Amino acid sequence: MRAAFVDLEAYLTSSGVWHRFLDKTETVHTSDASNATGIELSRITKNLVSKTSTGRYALLVVPGDRRVNLQKAAQALNASNVQLLGFREAEEISGYPPGGTPSIYHKTALDVVVDKSVLAHETLYCGGGTRGRLLELKTEDVLKLTRAVTADISEQ
Repeated sequence: MRAAFVDLEAYLTSSGVWHRFLDKTETVHTSDASNATGIELSRITKNLVSKTSTGRYALLVVPGDRRVNLQKAAQALNASNVQLLGFREAEEISGYPPGGTPSIYHKTALDVVVDKSVLAHETLYCGGGTRGRLLELKTEDVLKLTRAVTADISEQ
């Protein structure tokens, strides 16, 4: 999956977007990424690839210390329901392995919903294209680049 990371970095650079990659041990779950880096779990986002009842693919971005509420996500996407994809299909759609999925720049066009609680921070940390990197981005850049909808889609 090195090619996806190279493309991600090239995309960020060509877009003039402030960013910072952080190397870490390979992880899949945000709690493990937090333990590996010392970054607060609430600052590392889960980037969950999903499919709506209307057949559209979507990325649900929630803080690592919260759980996605699929009913609320469906409402935000104007769908009757939303289903999370399994690891293999999520990687096929996004172009990145679970644990390395960034909040931006995916293989397939995705509708993006960012949980409102993410807006409390000027920057967020997300997958950096591989399981061995995190990517720090300005939250406002994520919203702008993805044309994300913000909504309350998580719970404790």
